[in-house]
Amino acid sequence: MNDRFIRACRRESVDCTPVWFMRQAGRYMPEYRALRARYSMLELCRTPELALAVTMQPVQALSIDAAILFADILLPLEPMGAPFEFATGEGPVIQKPVRSAADVAALRVFDPADGLGYVLETIRLLRIELADKVPLIGFAGAPFTLASYLVEGGKSTHFALTKRFMYSEPTAWNALMTTLTTVTLAYLRAQIAAGAQAVQVFDSWVGALGVEDYAQYVRPHMRRLFDGLRAEPVPTLHFGTGTATLLEAQRDAGGDVIGVDWREPIERAWARIGYDRAVQGNLDPVTLFAPWDIVRTRAAAILAGVDRRPGHVFNLGHGILPETPVDTVKRLADFVHEESAR
Repeated sequence: MNDRFIRACRRESVDCTPVWFMRQAGRYMPEYRALRARYSMLELCRTPELALAVTMQPVQALSIDAAILFADILLPLEPMGAPFEFATGEGPVIQKPVRSAADVAALRVFDPADGLGYVLETIRLLRIELADKVPLIGFAGAPFTLASYLVEGGKSTHFALTKRFMYSEPTAWNALMTTLTTVTLAYLRAQIAAGAQAVQVFDSWVGALGVEDYAQYVRPHMRRLFDGLRAEPVPTLHFGTGTATLLEAQRDAGGDVIGVDWREPIERAWARIGYDRAVQGNLDPVTLFAPWDIVRTRAAAILAGVDRRPGHVFNLGHGILPETPVDTVKRLADFVHEESAR
């Protein structure tokens, strides 16, 4: 098996820097658009054979070192009693937002085998399909990011409802985060048992918080989550965006690999995180729209910044955008391998 991704996560030597991309299966690929013309997002997620096909599209098209399960971070919400839908042009819409202690108490903790059995079946099918070509990454949304969707009722730019609930209802907030942590931990453990060879926790919106709020309202729950995964035999990745001020706090919360976005040079970020952790990142996704000379220069600067230190996984600072040229993504993966070859 091509194990350079797993080896880098463990800060072991590799023949070249491993590379994969968040949202590497998505709308920028014509193969994905063809499926989306026939099926909704949730239909793709809930049908193991379709989710397998989508997961495999970038593995077949790109020189990447890991596959990531095709799913959505919001999938646990429905079996918790918080159904949602994807509204055209608006993104996810939570049908019953959580706005009170009673709403929190109504949420259910469920067995992943029952509520999300289709995800686990997708993982089992993928391990057969991949045949150990590259490792399979499972994932889940982090408690804060899931909480923000539940409280806001969907996407937000300022997270005012979330913060207001956090500040004014600290007991209910703690109960909400505790429930979400319990659900997320069980879900990730079930993914690992089904065959996931690494797991990433997506805290996509945690950059909306300052350091003090993160330390008080989020970090204890993230510590519990990563402490609960510590005995599992797979690497854990801790990802967030807009987190340049939170890197030390994220490190303290846990994770074998800390994701770094483009707002902090990777060499500076790694020094702040500490060299006892691996790092992942950190090209700005919008760079992929630039002429190739700029893409190559920026990617080379990231590789130079890590200076061949063991423990770097090349990735973007967030997901591939829908209009991204496929050829640029392919070329970037090849360049990272060639430029970093030991």
